[in-house]
Parts: sequence; structure tokens; C-alpha cells
Amino acid sequence: MSGAGVRLAVVGNPDNRRVTLFQEALTRAGAGAARVVPWREVLCGRAEFAAGELVRLESPGEDCAVERMLRGVEDATRVEGSARWYERFVAAAREVRERVRAAGAALLDDADELAVLFDKRRCHGVLREAGVPVPFSPTSGVGAVVRGWDDVRAVMAEHRLPRVFVKLAHGSSASGVLAVDTAAGGRVQATTSVHREPDGRLFNSLRVRKYTGEAEVAALVDALAPDGLHVERWLPKASLDGRSADLRVVVIGGRATHAVVRTSRSPMTNLHLGGARGDLDAARAAIAAAGGSWEHALAVCERAAACFPGFSRVGVDLLPGTGWRRFAVGEVNAFGDLLPRLTGLPGSGAEHGDTYDAQVAALLRRIGSERHVYA
Repeated sequence: MSGAGVRLAVVGNPDNRRVTLFQEALTRAGAGAARVVPWREVLCGRAEFAAGELVRLESPGEDCAVERMLRGVEDATRVEGSARWYERFVAAAREVRERVRAAGAALLDDADELAVLFDKRRCHGVLREAGVPVPFSPTSGVGAVVRGWDDVRAVMAEHRLPRVFVKLAHGSSASGVLAVDTAAGGRVQATTSVHREPDGRLFNSLRVRKYTGEAEVAALVDALAPDGLHVERWLPKASLDGRSADLRVVVIGGRATHAVVRTSRSPMTNLHLGGARGDLDAARAAIAAAGGSWEHALAVCERAAACFPGFSRVGVDLLPGTGWRRFAVGEVNAFGDLLPRLTGLPGSGAEHGDTYDAQVAALLRRIGSERHVYA
């Protein structure tokens, strides 16, 4: 980053869109460019850093070769292998930390916090202990261990939970997520993007589908369980234009800077699964009409982000309850900042740029406030 008198390295994949957008933001700020250290170099033990560099961690996604190395399966679209992915990715992030320290560089993102962010059970437990509103979960922190459908059924019965989300403990982008609904008479169904082949292999799909009947749902859960499962109450969401709605709020440097409403006719609002961006002004109006507070909603997100002070940015999934008065945090995502072409919230200080512009600005402020001199 010659313009700012500092050198910056990004551990990511050169073709990753997040890396590209961050580089473009550096250019707009007149801050030069960052050197990209590919994750595959880290995984092969060849990554090198230089004294005085600031090192940023980026998502290992969008590189099929890296996915195969982490997951241990040839087809990167397979669902199975998330526990192996987590173990190898966290180990790689900690390897980066040690190499950065040895080189006399500085890591911008805490590897231990990354390990918590990518474990839904641990992350939920941290948020709950900090008083952040979250859906009830019997697996939170060091809670119940779920080894298969029988255990899911047992915790649902024990805690009177007729509707739950069953999630891979280390999944992302809704991979392996099941919205399970039970009713009187033994009816069981699950809504999910998981596609199950006749031979039992599981694949991620861009089409949300329903599995009906307890035997089908049990087979899915039992196949996912070896990678670890997190179970939480399925909270009824607010609606916008007749569609279920939630929000992704990006928090940078402790402040909520960008937000997008996501709407869907299915329980999963992820945009790549058919969800659509909703009208943020309409959501804010619905909150105000219900007697709620938009400022309170953002404050909930900032409280969640404050649980991870060592990570430079997070994306918070905020769940508005029916009526738009109450909010809970569904997840906190380490790399949840990909909201292209979206400018910042009024009053956030990021009104004229995207999430990467805001991150570069926060980085430059940090450098200035610490008054470090970099070679």
C-alpha cells in the first residue's frame, strides 16, 4: 500500500470476488494495492510474509482446488466433509498467524475468533453469554450433542420445539441447513437446499426442496450428523410484501455500516437460493409503524460484533420477529461483507461507498491512530 506508506497482504484466492473488490477499494482510496497470498500456498506450507506487512484474512471460497484440499472430497459441491474443512481451515489460519508473527508482520484478523465464528455452537454460546438475543438452542456452547435424528427428536420433545433449524456446525451459505417442521399426527417435513442421491451422497443445490415423511428427514439428518450439528428454535420471521424477511448487517470497526433486506418464500433467505433483496426503507417504516426502533436493531448487531473485537468486519444475520418489534441474531459471519454495489447507511460515515470502501477507511484510521511507521 504505497499510498498509505504501509504494506498489506491478503490471504485469499486471487480470483475471489471479495479480494477483487477490496483491491478496487484500495485503489479508490489512493492506498496502492495488496499482495495476495493464496490459501493453497498456506495449505502447502509455502506462504511467506514480510516484516512490517499488515495481513488480512479472506474467505477460502470460490477456489475448487482449495475446497477439495480442505474438505477431502473430489467434488466441491458435496455437503459432506464440513468437519474436516473446519479443522483444516482453522489450522491453516493459525499457521498464518504463526508465520506472520515470525516475520514481524501483523495479523488484522484473530485466528481464534475465526475458529469460533465458524462453529455455530460455540458462536451461539458466546452471543448468549454476552446477552445478545439469539434463538433458543439446546446445542449452544457446550450443550447437547446431537448424533443423529433420534437425538434431534429427543431435544425437540424435551424443549417443546415443534419447528427447528438443524444446521451443520461448520456450514456456510446454508449448506446442510434443514428447516424441520413437525405437527400432530406424526407429520415431519424438512425444507433444504440439500440434494440426496439414491446412493445416499449429499450435494449442495441451488434449488430449495422439501422432504416429507420422517424416514426421509431422518436419513438426511443421520447423513449430516457425523460432521456435527447445531439445533435452534425456528423463530417466526416478519414479512415484507408477503415474503419472509431478515437482514444482513455488516459491522466494521464496531459500527453497523451497511444493511440489506433479504426476502424469500422459503425459510432460507440466502440470495443464491432464490432470495431477493427487499426494500430497506420499507423495512425501516415497518419497524417504526410497529413502535420499534431501527437504531435498536443496529445496536443488537453491534453488540453481536463486539463479541469478536479481533475480527476486522463481520456480517450479522438479524432476524426480525413477526410484527417487526423484536430482533434476534441468527448468525455472525466472518466473511459476510459481500454486498456489491450497496452504499452505506445514512449516518454511518460510509454513505458514499461499499463495504470494502468502509473497511479500507477503517484500516487507514487504525493506522493513523496507532501512529505506526511501516517500512
